[in-house]
Amino acid sequence: MNILLLGSGGREHAFAWKIVQSPSCEKLYVVPGNAGTAEIAENVELSITDFPAIAEMIVNKSIDLVVVGPEEPLVKGLVDYLKNNPKTSHTPAVGPSQLGATLEGSKDFSKRFMQRNGIPTAAYETFTSDQIDLGLAYLEKQSLPIVLKADGLAAGKGVLICETLAHAKESLKDMLLDKKFGDASSKVVIEEFLSGIELSVFVATDGKDYKILPEAKDYKRIGEGDTGLNTGGMGAVSPVIFADEAFMKKVEEKVVKPTVEGLAKENIPYKGFLFIGLMNTDGDPKVIEYNVRMGDPETEAVLPRIESDFLDLLKGIGEGSLGKYELKVSPKFATTVVMVSGGYPESYQKGYPISLSEENTDSVLFHAGTSRNDKGELINTGGRVLAITGLGDSLDSALKNAFNRVEKTHWEKAYYRKDIGKDVLELYK
Repeated sequence: MNILLLGSGGREHAFAWKIVQSPSCEKLYVVPGNAGTAEIAENVELSITDFPAIAEMIVNKSIDLVVVGPEEPLVKGLVDYLKNNPKTSHTPAVGPSQLGATLEGSKDFSKRFMQRNGIPTAAYETFTSDQIDLGLAYLEKQSLPIVLKADGLAAGKGVLICETLAHAKESLKDMLLDKKFGDASSKVVIEEFLSGIELSVFVATDGKDYKILPEAKDYKRIGEGDTGLNTGGMGAVSPVIFADEAFMKKVEEKVVKPTVEGLAKENIPYKGFLFIGLMNTDGDPKVIEYNVRMGDPETEAVLPRIESDFLDLLKGIGEGSLGKYELKVSPKFATTVVMVSGGYPESYQKGYPISLSEENTDSVLFHAGTSRNDKGELINTGGRVLAITGLGDSLDSALKNAFNRVEKTHWEKAYYRKDIGKDVLELYK
């Protein structure tokens, strides 16, 4: 098969790494890719939202399967565009329709979907700028802390947890009136704060059948002890001790099944990945949010644990034959530590040469914000630069294997969190 993979982050390098292991993979193209994907596939310099150029490439390169990594082209309707184009309508794509992608593209849409389908989630109300007084009055009646979410896509930064009423009111005005997150906050969802332990559950579905992939816990804040600004993710661990068999059974019955059935019942075409952000509240799952693709950096911890042919899984999703696929998962632990440019998630400098550690069998290195300069040197070109995944028979050994390799990887002003997985490690004691 000739495969086209869209995206340029650590998630896409992990996808590419897994796809090329399949004997069914003849040729893999990545648009636009990074320095890591360039080593195992052919990078093509196109925009992931240039739909006509992508369609042309599908025809010219005889692509058999399209795999969409990030959410933006999905929310903008790429899958519908390809399906409605006579030249690409027969090429299966892994990714939901534009309507399906609204589960991530609009927090209000996803909350209403959960409500209609009896999926456990936090209590909420949605407000627009002309309802600012109603929103402020609503805040006065809520218990603290309270959560404010920009309705649209805000690059993972549109969620605020407010500890005081004054902060909540000020933030609501910032979001609705001062457009703190641009058009993304033209609507704001005010939501009950859920206490518990957060985790990510990943589901592959062809719209009829589904497979639940390994779960993970990620670390979103820049500072150790989960302090500082939100980022795209600083690390992840899989599996997690608080997602035992009994809890995961509840997740399947109360969340996964009603979600997949709800999509079918409401005629929302969905062939792709569903990333369910969950809170374990005293042993019961509550949905924080849906994302319509795999998470990053969780993918870098989840995919190394999948032992069955990953391309067959993707093919099953795209072609609607997922029910025949047998998912095999390794009992090993995988822990991912993200190395970022100093200053991220605010301003940072690019172009520093990167010195990599030697390859080993206990870890895998995934590229994110990397490229090669005119001299052929590997350099940092983004905020999140590398994701290093350690593997082991225990969480402790997986963490040691990840950090051993991180410590031998260098560039100027590189930063990483040294406490990834430590909180989960304590739960094993």
